[in-house]
Amino acid sequence: MLTRRGVLAGTGALGLFGFATGARAARSGAALPIPELWDARARGGALSLVAAPGLHRFAPGFPAAATYGYSAAFLGPVLRLQRGDAVQMSVENRLDSATTAHWHGLLVPSDVDGGPHQTIHPGETWCPLLNVDQPEATTWYHAHPHGDTGRQVYMGLAGMMIIEDGSGAELGLPHAYGLNDLPLILQDRLFTASGELNFTKFARERILGTRGDTLIVNGAVSPTARVPRALVRLRLLNSANARNFHLSFDDGRVFHVVASDGGYLPAPVPIAALTIAPGERFEIVVDFSNGRDAVLGTLADPPEGVAGMPGMGSMTSHGPTGLPKSGSGPMVSFQVDPDLAAPPSHLPERLVPIAAPDPSRAIMRRKVTLDMWPGMGGGVGAAGGEVGAGGIMKAPGSGPAMGMNGQRYDMHRIDFAPQLGSSEIWEVHPFLMAHPFHVHGAMFRVLSMGGSPPPTHLAAAKDTVLLDHPSEILLTFTQPASEMHPFMIHCHILDHEDAGLMGQYATV
Repeated sequence: MLTRRGVLAGTGALGLFGFATGARAARSGAALPIPELWDARARGGALSLVAAPGLHRFAPGFPAAATYGYSAAFLGPVLRLQRGDAVQMSVENRLDSATTAHWHGLLVPSDVDGGPHQTIHPGETWCPLLNVDQPEATTWYHAHPHGDTGRQVYMGLAGMMIIEDGSGAELGLPHAYGLNDLPLILQDRLFTASGELNFTKFARERILGTRGDTLIVNGAVSPTARVPRALVRLRLLNSANARNFHLSFDDGRVFHVVASDGGYLPAPVPIAALTIAPGERFEIVVDFSNGRDAVLGTLADPPEGVAGMPGMGSMTSHGPTGLPKSGSGPMVSFQVDPDLAAPPSHLPERLVPIAAPDPSRAIMRRKVTLDMWPGMGGGVGAAGGEVGAGGIMKAPGSGPAMGMNGQRYDMHRIDFAPQLGSSEIWEVHPFLMAHPFHVHGAMFRVLSMGGSPPPTHLAAAKDTVLLDHPSEILLTFTQPASEMHPFMIHCHILDHEDAGLMGQYATV
């Protein structure tokens, strides 16, 4: 079984930079696209997004592909919100299908969270008021319609969102957007022979999650970023449908993790390899003051991470000629430009004090199983559905059946009812493969992973975490959620979510 712990342990024996062979030769020649920055305060406290079809060229010389985007042909602008502000959002749907806009990582009440219950039909506009009250962090937004999340995100409905409270600037961290503070939205895609995005719906993609053979950053294949001869902050967002990225630099340089989903760590964590799962965010600081160029790449994340699945065979795909097709490869190259002048910055020894999690605060302990197979975990086979090829339980019209605690997702069923303001310990049990577990409307602290304490860079507030063994998390429920508009709990492999590996909760 492919695990986070196994990948990080294995890099020592295999060499951290196994992707680097031919990495520089594989550059597409494209400059790293920097999404437009929309500052809510500078725009009078109002931001208007339009979800619409577009045409996007992923690499020079490659035909433009049909895509979706938020006020862009592919992806969307980076939204910057200030703590303490009330931001009036509007999202207009110009697609031919229903959509939503979920503010992933933003702590707001459930009726403005943008989950499956806040449907925006074609031609409609949704106008939530977002009261921003949480620490500085990198969050994001993406489509979340029931049963169609995977396809819509794959087509491009995602974007980064930055919450600021001034603490990063006070700490002296790099914060000049587009210069020494760069957003990196990491994805992978399959393409047809004609260059169109290829979102498949076969049973194996439902089980493994849709994975691509072409690596993309900010909508470009293997782009190159010009950076100053200084410290540079990289805001990493895994917006892939299913793939974990196992990141390192080709020259073996150590970088520092300074923040994860919920904000800053207590101190920078030096690391040479970092795994980031779908939905996760990390902020890292990289030192380019030596003037040396570098390539950030990923090791493979193979489908062999799923153990014992009958009838799977090998994954095959088709990509356009000349683009990277291996499981590992370069993601983005960095060229140091001595003519770029960046504002002064430094890496502090300490960041933001964070109290250790206190399990004694929990008023309840729950068990949550992530089920993928008849008779496994909570027994999703009992939830109904027919048995298809290879013994895979199928849900009518939606591929293999999956569920949580033995039940497929039901929009009309409340699975959990935590007390508002309370804390609970959840024992999360993944089956068959590592799952990125995500909770809407709450941050949590990881208490244990497979019986051991979490790695240091996972020891702060999280909303998404890759779990490959039974693990314990401590959640605190600070946001109200009604039965009409509950919060979601799900695996962030989007095909799993669409197939029923999702639950929901309302606070009492």
